[in-house]
Amino acid sequence: QVQLVESGGGLVQAGGSLRLSCVASGLTFSNYAMGWFRQAPGKEREFVAAISASPGTTDYADSVQGRFTISRDNPKNTVYLQMNSLKLEDTAVYYCAAGRRAGWSTSRRPVEYDYWGQGTQVTVSS
Repeated sequence: QVQLVESGGGLVQAGGSLRLSCVASGLTFSNYAMGWFRQAPGKEREFVAAISASPGTTDYADSVQGRFTISRDNPKNTVYLQMNSLKLEDTAVYYCAAGRRAGWSTSRRPVEYDYWGQGTQVTVSS
């Protein structure tokens, strides 16, 4: 049984930082590209960042480029999202996702991810 468990969300002031973690179990982590997505109230789920299974390729949405950093620790089955210079518009539920694609490719498309976590709330206040 595959599980993705996110943690690290919370309430932070604008300009602050948070680090999200997502621990995966029940799969061969090193065979999966990992992604972070977010969904704000009344909006569709949107791509935030992705990292390839072999951690050499990363991809970011324009809205977070330069502020967020995705990384992974394969021996710990964990993917991270370091979020700096947070803005009000970053408020959302953040989800991690795993997509079966070995090597150095990533994807921005939710349909290409096989497993999803339950989400962690990030709230940025003024």
